[in-house]
Amino acid sequence: MSRKIALVHDHIQEFGGAERVLVALHKIFPEAPVYTAFFTPKALGIHAKHFKGWNIITSWADRVPFFKRLYSPLRFLAPKVWQSFNFDEYGIVISSSGWYMCKGIVTNSKTTHICYLHHPPRYLYGYETAVEWQKYWPVKIYAHIVNHFLRIWDFETSQKVTHFVANSEETKKRIEKFYRRDSDVIYPPVDIPSRVMLNLFQHPKKILKQVQDDNYYVTTARLAKAKHIDILIHAANKMKFKLKIIGSGRDKALLKSIAGPTVEFLSHIPDEQFESIFKNAKAFLFASVDEEFGIAPVEAMGYGIPVIAYASGGLKEIIQDGKNGYLYDELSDHTLIQTINKFEKLSKEQSESMRKEARKSAEKYSFEVFEKKITSYIHNMQ
Repeated sequence: MSRKIALVHDHIQEFGGAERVLVALHKIFPEAPVYTAFFTPKALGIHAKHFKGWNIITSWADRVPFFKRLYSPLRFLAPKVWQSFNFDEYGIVISSSGWYMCKGIVTNSKTTHICYLHHPPRYLYGYETAVEWQKYWPVKIYAHIVNHFLRIWDFETSQKVTHFVANSEETKKRIEKFYRRDSDVIYPPVDIPSRVMLNLFQHPKKILKQVQDDNYYVTTARLAKAKHIDILIHAANKMKFKLKIIGSGRDKALLKSIAGPTVEFLSHIPDEQFESIFKNAKAFLFASVDEEFGIAPVEAMGYGIPVIAYASGGLKEIIQDGKNGYLYDELSDHTLIQTINKFEKLSKEQSESMRKEARKSAEKYSFEVFEKKITSYIHNMQ
């Protein structure tokens, strides 16, 4: 693989699923520089360590005061951001694209542009977003005007991408629907600890005892509207089960205000504590709508935790109902409670089997599998 490679990512200001993919891509191509709109190490907290020592090249917007905070209302400038970079010296450019549409970069005819698409921008195509901007009519009018032109630009730039790689079959369908382009599916990598595998299969009874003793459920997500954490909280309040919520976001104060005494909020926690919480949880709860893949549920399964998720988007590709978890088909605390009650009625043997299946399912999304498929894809493309 002798052609010079560059990586492009929307912005590095938070650490979610897309950033985990970027870290994996950089691990595969450690010499590749990373081009991005903004880089804010302080905002990353404990996750800033992942980007230490990288050659990160930011756009002009990174040096404009307050632009990083206002990049959402100023998103009409996104085309100017991505058109300001020059990739003429690279043979291959891999864009890790989502909300901020970094796939809109300009490359010459000699450069192969591979777009690893996490999702088309949700705000452009009618999907739920973190902020319910539609309820403010001046913002709604402004957004409709801006989004109209961005949709045109988003479609036009999608035609200039050499190859699309989708992070799930769900995203593949959206690429075909909105861009009229074909794509190949390579699922994103998920951090799966090897120690859990040994504990899970050599000492299942011990693990089950820990789970029953701790008797809590867990979730991890950005605390934003589209994640519907409120449904999980209402279910915990009514059933009085313990729920640990790992994450931060703009809706944290609101969610805390409706949470009962059995709900615990945890923000950025050390890896050791994260592992302990996950390993000893009963199940992972998820209520996100139209999630394109869902790294967090797969990560949970890597710890041998069954997932109870809303049947939406890419989760239907991951969760096999009754085998490695459960899917519920109505977005309400009532339906979630019914599903949790079904889970609670499992025998020890059934619970043990579900945990094993969860771990087995997660192994399909390891870094090793991702690395093999990405490198093979690029090799076969040349």
